[in-house]
Amino acid sequence: MGAVIWLLGVVLTVLGAAVVPAQASKNHHYDFFIKESNYTRLCHEKTILTVNGQFPGPTIYARKGDVVVVNVYNQGDKNITIHWHGVDQPRNPWSDGPVYITQCPIQPGANLTYTIILSEEEGTLWWHAHSDYDRTTVHGAIVIHPKLGNAFPFKKPHKEIPVILSEWWNADVNLLLEEARKTGGDVSISDANTINGQPGDLFPCSNNGTFKAAVESGKTYLLRIINAGLANDLFFGVAGHRLTVVGTDARYTKPFTVDQILISPGQTVDALLEADRAVNGSSNGRYYMAARTLASNTNIEFDNTTATAILEYADAPPAARAGRPDFPSLPAIDDLNASTAYTAQLRSLASEAHPVDVPTDVDEHMLITIAVNVVPCTTGNGTCEGPLGARLAASLNNVSFHLPSVDILDAYYGSVRGVYETDFPDMPPFVFNFTDDNVPMERWFTKRGTKVKVVEYGAVVEVVFQDTAILGAENHPMHLHGFNFYVLGRGLGNFNHTTDPATYNLIDPPLQNTVTVPKSGWATIRFRAANPGVWFMHCHFERHSEWGMDTVFIVKDGKTQAKMMRRPPGMPRC
Repeated sequence: MGAVIWLLGVVLTVLGAAVVPAQASKNHHYDFFIKESNYTRLCHEKTILTVNGQFPGPTIYARKGDVVVVNVYNQGDKNITIHWHGVDQPRNPWSDGPVYITQCPIQPGANLTYTIILSEEEGTLWWHAHSDYDRTTVHGAIVIHPKLGNAFPFKKPHKEIPVILSEWWNADVNLLLEEARKTGGDVSISDANTINGQPGDLFPCSNNGTFKAAVESGKTYLLRIINAGLANDLFFGVAGHRLTVVGTDARYTKPFTVDQILISPGQTVDALLEADRAVNGSSNGRYYMAARTLASNTNIEFDNTTATAILEYADAPPAARAGRPDFPSLPAIDDLNASTAYTAQLRSLASEAHPVDVPTDVDEHMLITIAVNVVPCTTGNGTCEGPLGARLAASLNNVSFHLPSVDILDAYYGSVRGVYETDFPDMPPFVFNFTDDNVPMERWFTKRGTKVKVVEYGAVVEVVFQDTAILGAENHPMHLHGFNFYVLGRGLGNFNHTTDPATYNLIDPPLQNTVTVPKSGWATIRFRAANPGVWFMHCHFERHSEWGMDTVFIVKDGKTQAKMMRRPPGMPRC
């Protein structure tokens, strides 16, 4: 009966096109078929997992407060799950998707119905596979428009253009993952960055497929930019044009105009582009959109490629559309100052229609250190490909998260013992100069564990993420499921409990679901735990999450109307 009620609330369409229809459809449910499809990039054809044969996958369009029902049919050859990234899913962790956290995987030949409950989200989010490295090709956009009768808090765009940034591997990335699991080493880097699934015409065999966006002079366009990649923070810009940022992670921001944005894996940015080439005196009618890696740690391998797409003026003279596109000036690949300058400008809109509600009285204070580590090698000959012949790992507060074989949500719901421990530490087990490049070797090692943090319903939680230089300092995009949080502040060096809180922005901090913790620095988030359930928190660099840079928040039930929903029928069994 509950599913019927949810279906009646659906007002969305699932489309591959970029333009939302004037009137959203009602009473639909939508089918995602996970299937193998052949795609060619970089002169190399291979079989990839897709949704409905599309790469990137179909876009979901909805309005604020809608409910979206998606039936996922696994016609592929491996287990899979789907996550609706940035959707709070109030009281409904059952449809959140991370494998062995809130569900067992959907096995080949099986299906699962996800109910996606939108609440306060408005803007751009995305969906992706949340099992192994499947999100390499299994991902797509979620576009959430204002409720009918409401308007954008900015100039209405003529058209919306999806810009999904990601990577392409010539090899089967899941085979690379399996090899890394065997050897204890790293996964090989991607062969190219991509824009909407294409590396762009700077690469061989890529001219015909390069994504092109047609624009007309004097009109405004809304770019819905998503970093769906596994491994790279990215600078993104458009030659000859500036971008006015108006939203991030489906929350509106105070508008600010930049030459380029910095976007980490998991994050989204809404940006307005004015098609004003004639005003700027340009005689060209074609401009590259480009995405380039920000490598916060240049001592490890990284994808040094630049992906391109083309912005083309449909009303420009033929001669202006015949030449090579102008190329944008992007920051250097290691320009951390450009990254810091961009993120410092993010502030919530804080208007009457989109107010800010920063909790002031904190109930739970946590300082969580972030580290890449090693654990002892357990292969046959006792030698792995990580440092010191050990196995690469990662940790939060020196706990390297170990995925159980039964999902944590089912274990919590059914009071099953032995699946997880409730003693995730609020503070690191030892204190040292976290950002010193010469970390003692004994600090390199960590221990495996399936430890979670249990909090009371309604508690205000403040987390200070502290990067460490263990095996190399770098940025970390930390993502929390089930919540959006206020990013109160950032800084370089070790967090100072006495002086740094005085720098917090409590007036209009950005509200996000994925925060970029700066290299050799810290970032503070705060949220009210008013969403009962089991919620994953992890680094969105996929290799770090794979190595154990994760934990789980279990939020207890509140009173009658604040209890987790019952387990729906049809959930997969492990």
